[in-house]
Amino acid sequence: MDDARFDDLLRPLVPQVVGVLTRRSGDFAAAEDAVQEALLDALGQWPRDGVPGNPRGWLIQVAYRRMIEQIRRDEARRLREERVSAEDRPAAPAADEPDPADRDDTLIMLFLSCHPALTPASAIALTLRSVGGLTTAEIARAFLVPEPTMAQRISRAKQRIKTSGVPFGMPGPGERAERLASVLHVLYLIFNEGYVVSAGPALHRVELAREAIRLARVLRAELPGDPEVAGLLALMLLTDARRPARTARDGTPVPLDEQDRGLWDSAAIAEGVALVTGALARGAVGPYQLQAAIAALHDEAPVAEATDWPQILALYGLLERMSGNPVVSLNRAVAAAMVHGPATGLDMLKALEAEGRLVGNHRFHAARAHLLEMAGDRQAAVAGYREAASRTTSVREHEYLIMRAARPARRTPE
Repeated sequence: MDDARFDDLLRPLVPQVVGVLTRRSGDFAAAEDAVQEALLDALGQWPRDGVPGNPRGWLIQVAYRRMIEQIRRDEARRLREERVSAEDRPAAPAADEPDPADRDDTLIMLFLSCHPALTPASAIALTLRSVGGLTTAEIARAFLVPEPTMAQRISRAKQRIKTSGVPFGMPGPGERAERLASVLHVLYLIFNEGYVVSAGPALHRVELAREAIRLARVLRAELPGDPEVAGLLALMLLTDARRPARTARDGTPVPLDEQDRGLWDSAAIAEGVALVTGALARGAVGPYQLQAAIAALHDEAPVAEATDWPQILALYGLLERMSGNPVVSLNRAVAAAMVHGPATGLDMLKALEAEGRLVGNHRFHAARAHLLEMAGDRQAAVAGYREAASRTTSVREHEYLIMRAARPARRTPE
């Protein structure tokens, strides 16, 4: 079995196994650490001996043993070990026997890892580790930080959850809305980091985007009636569908209006359109649904010139009033330029700049340069592209913006 098939098999099992051990021991951090060790054992043993008939039971058994071994090594946890033994906990199932603990705790693990008490950075790291099954080294590489730094971040997140006294289980009705908002936000951030890498030489990290989509599917399966969950999954699918056409062979970014739309993933687009259409029909419109609707309008246009910019502009207006997000205001200015001309968009950017919002962000300067280019002000556009290039931390975006400064031409940004 190749690495990809192992990855597909193991990742969905991680939150289930962590959940079983957490319920048995009452210690989320110890359970998560033990499961990571069991995963390493599986990666070393299964390619040689074959996958056991009950992979989940095998992981539970091995992880449970690793947890007990750690308890015995750690003097400070001796009392917990004695208490667990005294409570007559059920023994771990044999590797190839049916597992009586048939409950899937994936959703609980997702809510626990995205606890509102954590910072977004900590919640992302913990979600990728505990629910996504990524190793600390993989997460560190994805976010371009040293592995010890990422290990400390994950450790602090687990300790914060432990000291908060949060019980292992789904939040009650009164708390669920806030917790769900945190879950959706973390998955959104993971996807964005995968689709548009914030720093480093890569334009995107496919594994992060795919993991965010997988987790969104898990959430959708458990909460099929929530329109914002459906909206977020639709947004991810509709956006990721364009990924095959986003770069040239040399890795250079390709603007949306110049992409080969024949390379877009038509199945993902169809699924995303169906999801957002069904979600909007429920009437409880939220920001993820609106973003998905905008993405759908881009994806359904057979050519760039057929894009329904008036409708996109209207949707951005709704989204701006709903969220107050300056990035939304930036995108609305670009949409306004496509409908009413670059002068209108530039006036909106002046107002955004006067408010002091986004002026340090490279996307603001790139958007203004693009509108100046549309207006025919080549000299100002070149200066804008260079300013944007000086502010981005992405190597690929820096190269692209320098190229645009060297040879401006009208393009529609993605």
